[in-house]
Amino acid sequence: MDARSKPLLRALSGEPVWPPPFWLMRQAGRYLPEYRRVRAEVPDFVALCTDPARAAEVTLQPLRRYGMDAAILFSDILMVPWALKRDLRFAEGEGPLLAPLRTMAEVEALDVGGVAAAAPVFETVARLAEALPREHPGAALIGFAGGCWTVACYMVEGRGGGEFAAARRMAHAEPGLFAALMERLEQATIRYLAAQAKAGAEALMIFDSWAGLLSPQGFRRWVIGPTARIRAALKELVPEVPVIGFPRLSGPLIAEYARETGVEAVAMDTGLDPAWARDAVPPWVALQGNLDPMALVAGGEGMMREVEAILGALRGRPFVFNLGHGVVPPTPPEHVAALAARLRQG
Repeated sequence: MDARSKPLLRALSGEPVWPPPFWLMRQAGRYLPEYRRVRAEVPDFVALCTDPARAAEVTLQPLRRYGMDAAILFSDILMVPWALKRDLRFAEGEGPLLAPLRTMAEVEALDVGGVAAAAPVFETVARLAEALPREHPGAALIGFAGGCWTVACYMVEGRGGGEFAAARRMAHAEPGLFAALMERLEQATIRYLAAQAKAGAEALMIFDSWAGLLSPQGFRRWVIGPTARIRAALKELVPEVPVIGFPRLSGPLIAEYARETGVEAVAMDTGLDPAWARDAVPPWVALQGNLDPMALVAGGEGMMREVEAILGALRGRPFVFNLGHGVVPPTPPEHVAALAARLRQG
């Protein structure tokens, strides 16, 4: 299939495709028994992300079950700091753990060219770019990275969860230090995303999962600014590849984000009213979202009411159906199948 005819890419180009293309954040993962079997073979999560054969297999698993319109690379937003030689591990029940970054010397030691160490990730993308046309010719391949603000939060804090107090304090009290960290993350993220596109990713996504922790002024400086510069650089390096931005929990600031960053689509979190976003976000920017992941866990009539409300609000607009955050482990696979069947009806 010609890439330009793929439903996801048509929607990202500004076409109101109906039925809407769909995929789900974290669509590969712990809710699928076939994923758990692969995971049991590789207990270390970073090792799984850097095993191209297994990472590609995991990426393809949900498409085999449900026939989504996109495969998103199986990886993690913290692979950029890992490639930059920051200690990273994932502990059961705790999530990611990193060596906390607190000094200018540590920032200056970050070599943005170090993202070349993520070569196994780029090989996974290349394998998927070869496999998708054979297995799922209508599906597009999405690469991704974390937003610089979100990645910086983990790097400064040294872990996930909580309110990221250390990172927020640094941004206010040591803005020069924090800006230096953000500048290096911008440059590394540009290289990381461009490498994925050159390996075969047909769209890219920037996950700024903790954008909602910032004040409006902080959001403009640490989320909109870096995203706009990354998007501008990618337009020079890989001009045909669209970008989806996800400034999670940004509320009405998502409209400004859509106007100012240059992304082709914005992903709505669960709390955003899609009817409001339909009118507030510029019409040339596609919307993506935003079913509550817990509605997917519940399934049945409750889930379908939410689905109908989203579809009703966004019919006639460039739109990609998705969740408002990622699939959670307790999700019954049959509920995802029911959702997929409903979405194919339009």
